Amino acid sequence: MQNTATLSFDEITDDRMLATLAELANEIWHEFFPDLLSDEQIDYMVEKFQSFEAMKKQISDEGYIYFLVMYNNEPKGYFGVCKKADGSFFLSKLYLKKEMRGKGISSLMFKQVKRLAKEAGCELIWLTVNKGNAHAINVYKKFGMRIIREEQTDIGNGFIMDDYVFGCMI
Repeated sequence: MQNTATLSFDEITDDRMLATLAELANEIWHEFFPDLLSDEQIDYMVEKFQSFEAMKKQISDEGYIYFLVMYNNEPKGYFGVCKKADGSFFLSKLYLKKEMRGKGISSLMFKQVKRLAKEAGCELIWLTVNKGNAHAINVYKKFGMRIIREEQTDIGNGFIMDDYVFGCMI
């Protein structure tokens, strides 16, 4: 039997797609982060960074580009990127639904990020990851990324993000 599964990375181009992405982000964050963050912090961070309104502003005002990861025409993940003023390429988000993890899809997503970074004329890709997120840390190391520094960021409402900053040259 032949595998006819299709995988695509669809750039967000309208409000309908963005609304789908916001719903997916809420679902993924609530399935993935309960071991790392309180429900209150997850809700706050989704609203602040991954809500429809937040991402619409990031796209229109900050140059972010978001992509839905479509598997057999169903949204199963997403990633967001942004070329920064210093010429670096920021990988803001890279998430998959639980049932899609471990299938090599994140590697294909990262290859797409690298292609986009090259097209944008960037040589450095970087991201932030929660210090307690061992799964993501291992994935990013597998992609050839290394810790550049550590940082703590006050995101408001009494919450602090305690992150590693990972980076790799392309």
